[in-house]
Amino acid sequence: MDKFATLEPKKLYTPTFSLGKNATNDAKRKSQLLRPVQQPLVGRLPLDLHLLVISHVPVPDIPAYARSSRALAGFARDEKVWERKWDYLGVDKDPELKKVVEVLEKASTAKAAPPKTPATATIAVDDEFGDFAAADPFSSSSAQPRPDEMGDFVGAFQDFTLQPKSLSYALTTPKENFRSKYIHLHNLLKPLTKLLNSPPHVVLADLVSYLSQAQPSPPSLKTQAKLLRLLSHFLSPIVQPIRTWSALSSSLRSTMDRFDSNLLAAFEAADGRGDEKGMREAAESSWEVWDRQGGSGEWEMGKVWAEKREIFYQQDSGKWRALDNFTEDGKLDFAPMDEFMEDILAAINEHGARAVRVFPPSSNVLLLFAERLANEVVGEYILSLLTHARELSTEVYLRAAAASFKEAWKMVDAIMDAAKQREPEGVPQEEVVKKVRAEDVVYQMFETNMDEYLDEEVESVKRALDEIVKSWNSKQTMTATTSPSSTHQPHFLTPNNPSNPAQLKRTVLASFTDILLLPVTIVPRTVGVVGGVVGGAVMKGGRGAVAGVKMLNPQRWASSGNGAEGYSKNLGNDGTLFEVGEDEDDEKEGEDNTVFSPDLASTASSTSDAASISTTATSTQATSISASTSNPQTQTEQLDLLLSLDIALELIHADREALKRVETFVGYPGHYGHRVRDTIEEVFVLMLRALGEGHVVVGFATATERMKNYKPAEHAEITTSVAPLVEFFELVHIGDTIQSIMQVYFDKELAPHIDKTDFLNGVVREKKRFENALDDAVAAGLNAGTEVLMNQVEHIILTLTQPREYYPPEDAPLELGPTKGCVEAIKCLDTHCKLLKGSTSKEVLEVFYQEVGLRLIGILQKHIKRQIISLSGGFQVIADLNAYNAFIASLKIPAVTADFSHLKMLGHVYIVEDAKDLAQIVKDVARYGGAYRPEDVYEFIQRRSDWKKIEKTVDKTMYNLSFKEDCVVS
Repeated sequence: MDKFATLEPKKLYTPTFSLGKNATNDAKRKSQLLRPVQQPLVGRLPLDLHLLVISHVPVPDIPAYARSSRALAGFARDEKVWERKWDYLGVDKDPELKKVVEVLEKASTAKAAPPKTPATATIAVDDEFGDFAAADPFSSSSAQPRPDEMGDFVGAFQDFTLQPKSLSYALTTPKENFRSKYIHLHNLLKPLTKLLNSPPHVVLADLVSYLSQAQPSPPSLKTQAKLLRLLSHFLSPIVQPIRTWSALSSSLRSTMDRFDSNLLAAFEAADGRGDEKGMREAAESSWEVWDRQGGSGEWEMGKVWAEKREIFYQQDSGKWRALDNFTEDGKLDFAPMDEFMEDILAAINEHGARAVRVFPPSSNVLLLFAERLANEVVGEYILSLLTHARELSTEVYLRAAAASFKEAWKMVDAIMDAAKQREPEGVPQEEVVKKVRAEDVVYQMFETNMDEYLDEEVESVKRALDEIVKSWNSKQTMTATTSPSSTHQPHFLTPNNPSNPAQLKRTVLASFTDILLLPVTIVPRTVGVVGGVVGGAVMKGGRGAVAGVKMLNPQRWASSGNGAEGYSKNLGNDGTLFEVGEDEDDEKEGEDNTVFSPDLASTASSTSDAASISTTATSTQATSISASTSNPQTQTEQLDLLLSLDIALELIHADREALKRVETFVGYPGHYGHRVRDTIEEVFVLMLRALGEGHVVVGFATATERMKNYKPAEHAEITTSVAPLVEFFELVHIGDTIQSIMQVYFDKELAPHIDKTDFLNGVVREKKRFENALDDAVAAGLNAGTEVLMNQVEHIILTLTQPREYYPPEDAPLELGPTKGCVEAIKCLDTHCKLLKGSTSKEVLEVFYQEVGLRLIGILQKHIKRQIISLSGGFQVIADLNAYNAFIASLKIPAVTADFSHLKMLGHVYIVEDAKDLAQIVKDVARYGGAYRPEDVYEFIQRRSDWKKIEKTVDKTMYNLSFKEDCVVS
């Protein structure tokens, strides 16, 4: 082991040395900065520790501590030691205590005996033990304290002087420091401690008698309370002024209890007389005494005052009955609760305001009174109401819970109004009661109902949404086997005016947005009918209390006066759930609200436009599918009925009912605040899933399957309108409108509660999922729709193209225009492409156009290869290709436009008469025609009527072949 070297600490880095003459100074400066700060030591302990110890030493023991050494004697005079004791007495912080000290000074002066001749104590000061080495002031006969000082530190130094060896000096008036101020107050309070050895009632009388020496009239209750509080601070573990402070402190507490009982009697007497000034003096004096003793539990005076309020005993007398809020048929009518809350608010305004004027702000008697009123009166009333509502139905319970909380919330404003009673006297309202604490009164009262309410709200929304979707699905099953003529749906498409869908959507969204912006309240009340009832909405002088989203009727956007059943059929049910707020309703005086009433004779101009649009669209569609109305296949072609704005609005209405109820509790703090926000998000997510997975996706999937079964050849009449595709485009417009409505609903109702930029938020993710599912469903449908459309186009071209369309007789006149088949095919394509505009995204539209163009190229190539084309017929081919190319160019899809330009070049091979020139053109087309190779062009020129004549010449020119010279037949 000896051969191993001893491990030594090593520096992990090389220190940086500065060069030049300042290198040494830099090193010293670094060493000083890195060196820890050392506290000066006194003996073996640091200075701060000595100061900490002596600050906890009782006052009588400080002389003994100081005599230990000169250094410790200096600590006894340190300001930090006496600052702690002086600050705890609180004289500098309370002006009223300063007045009490002044009274004590006057009383002490009046009682003081003639001044004694001060004794002189000679103390040598040149030894190492300081002022206490030569003479012991507590043992010297010349420095003995008075008998009444009980050997305490302060009194022992009151009547002697210190005499150094070379100089004698007398103790003069001390400077204004913490030590001198404490000594002065100590001498004033010390005589009062002798009085505490008597019984409590005697102590109170002696204190009053002592203070009366300084003034002609007896001291006020507040002065007595302040003196007792000052004595309680004086006889405390922090100060410890005398050795018997603990026993005297117990006696003082008994005296303070006795004094508090006397104040309670004085307060009740003043309350009986209605003397608020006397009540306030007694209350503030009692608070001084009770607060100093620790203030544990409830303050007796505030508690007794609140218990005597008559409002707490009126419920037992049967004055208020919670069950009066239910009508005979089990509906809610909160008129009785309005009367109940009026009494509660009146009690807060009367008794709460008096509590603010009488009791100290820090006692919070107003809040304590409001909490007791909320828990024992309002809470019991609401509990009885909700219990009965729960027995009736979940829907009634949910509405009653939100409405009850809304009614109870009125207490917050009443508490804040009562708190203002203290403001004229210079006490800010914020110091009397914070609004947050006033809100907590209602929040804490209602907490017992929150768990059940939030759980039931989510379950209720889930059941309501599922019921709506299942009802729609069952209705679809029934209409699949019956005539759908009784089903009404607004139509967006008008082929003659493609801008109509966008206009109708704007009308729909404008009406929907206006409905969402209507002020609402959830407290049900019975409203007197003025001016009549229109569709279940109560009209008042042209202004109505409408039922929110529920009053929206898609039929109104499509037609008027048809009397068909639609979304408005349930307007009369629960019409009071969302009412126009009274304040906001007054502000809307004179505004035209007819746009929100589905049954009014006159509607908005945009609605009339929408009606005419729908009428035209309906007639056009009826004409386009007239050929198939007598066919059973008609039932499978009603694709536009697979989605319904009725159902979308019903789902949103059910969701908005729950959302508005939950929003009532959105201000809840803490745990329930998080639960409320989670419930708001969950309710919206459930609506998105029901609307997306339960309705939109299912509708598009069914439409896609039905389109795949469409066979154009099975229809006798040739038409440019593909009925399933037109209906699918109508379906796309409906889906796009549903998505737009959902986006408006999200922006207006839910966005304020979430961060829309948080992509991890559950609502944002579900909304994106809904939009993606809709896009995927539209894309899948468009893929099938493209197949249907192009089958119809091919059917039109094959059917309407005459046998000798491109091989006319020699003497036939030459018409340089597209053929009928070409015109009808382009018309079919153009009509359906325009119908799709504005109903889906630009990206999906471009994909659809590109797919149409590519499939059209294939159809035309097959069509040309089936023909026999003469030279004159070649010009007809070019005319058709030019027409097709112009249509494709209007779609503005560069890739497809380029392909059609190549196809148009291919038409030139049919108008060249010379075979050698034709061979050269074939090479040029293959060279500049993009995807067309020479062998591909070769297939097309074979459809020339003169091909047998020019075949050898073309082959020889193209391939340099000569059958006589190059081919050997064996």
